[in-house]
Amino acid sequence: MVRILLNWLINAAALLALPYLLPSIHVAGFATALGVAVVLGLINTLIRPLLLLLTLPVTLLTLGLFIFVINGMMFLLAAWLLDGFVVDGFIAGVIGSTLYSVISWLLARLLLSSPRS
Repeated sequence: MVRILLNWLINAAALLALPYLLPSIHVAGFATALGVAVVLGLINTLIRPLLLLLTLPVTLLTLGLFIFVINGMMFLLAAWLLDGFVVDGFIAGVIGSTLYSVISWLLARLLLSSPRS
């Protein structure tokens, strides 16, 4: 349970870092970032697998690059659903979702990795 809460906080921190790296993404505050992290988690759990399955032929033809498009669309959907989280276009969504994934992964790797014995 603690690990889930830490992951949630890490994802919110990654969302708060995005506007500094990409000016076309706006996050109103920490509470908004927490809400966006929950919504993105739900979207990625419920909708993304279905979209990946439906777009499998296109994904195979593009050698997996279409997944970036799907991730960008999920990011835009979260921005559409929540006030206080603004993504200024499709390209910003694709770049923002990629940066969000990288930052979240790095923070989780740094903060949640167990020390080696």
